[in-house]
Amino acid sequence: MGEPRYVPEGGALVEVSNRTIQGRFLLRPSPELNEIIIGVLGRAQRRFGIPIFAFQFLSDHYHMLVWAADALQLARFMEYFGGNLAREAGRASAWSGNFWGRRYHSAVVSNDGQSELDRLRYIISNGCKEGLVASPLDWPGVSSTAALLDGTMLLRGKWFNRTREYRARHAGLRQTIAEDEEVQLSVLPSLAQVDRTEFRQTIASVVEQIEHDTSQMHRARGTKPAGRNWVMRQKPHRVPGALKRSPAKKFLAAFRQSIAELRRAYREFVVAYREASVRLRSGDRTVEFPPGCFPPRLPFVRAGP
Repeated sequence: MGEPRYVPEGGALVEVSNRTIQGRFLLRPSPELNEIIIGVLGRAQRRFGIPIFAFQFLSDHYHMLVWAADALQLARFMEYFGGNLAREAGRASAWSGNFWGRRYHSAVVSNDGQSELDRLRYIISNGCKEGLVASPLDWPGVSSTAALLDGTMLLRGKWFNRTREYRARHAGLRQTIAEDEEVQLSVLPSLAQVDRTEFRQTIASVVEQIEHDTSQMHRARGTKPAGRNWVMRQKPHRVPGALKRSPAKKFLAAFRQSIAELRRAYREFVVAYREASVRLRSGDRTVEFPPGCFPPRLPFVRAGP
């Protein structure tokens, strides 16, 4: 039995990410694809009511910081978002094979201010830490940074209604049906009580620190950023060299004690979940699973003669 998806009881801040198949540049920024990504994300957010705090889409992967009420809500949101983005981005880049290299990864973020800011800083730094751009604001792809920084907290894109297009074709009409969608950003829980000015100052400080660290990195290496034009010239089907891989973490926290507490709670959750699963497979339909999860599918029962 694989490890169950987990969101602590009461909901949690979760970082979700995924990478394209073989690390191909199928998410390479372009005006068309940028609108598509925002449109799909906006439709998924509206459909499942997921608060979104930050995101960054690079050419071969993305990171998002969201709030999940429970594991079922997160799974449904990610299934809808990932499936529709794969279809639309694949269409835009003339790619017909598998789009994602794996199922999305999720990691619970500790509910303290330092851990939340650390994850926000990490997400915003994508593109800079890889040596692609000098500032988060230079990234030509989909990013929440500018909307957080200027306080608009809103991004607009397009949702292409393929169902209506299909019906129109059967009626003898060929048309593209694009509907406006928007992604509404939320303020991190730890910053929810600060005023708008202080929030924007916090984001500005994060951006400035990333710009400084990026400059120091290039100075130490004797390099310079590849630049936004280089990023947009890359071929979407290109297979890069060896991918940088690091162990996937289930929990993200600034403090060891927080990590230990999250791991302990998860171990207790897994024990309860597996015990409930055994009872379910044995035929007990009244068994209760621990809060924050969704139970496995019911076992197959053969119909009588």
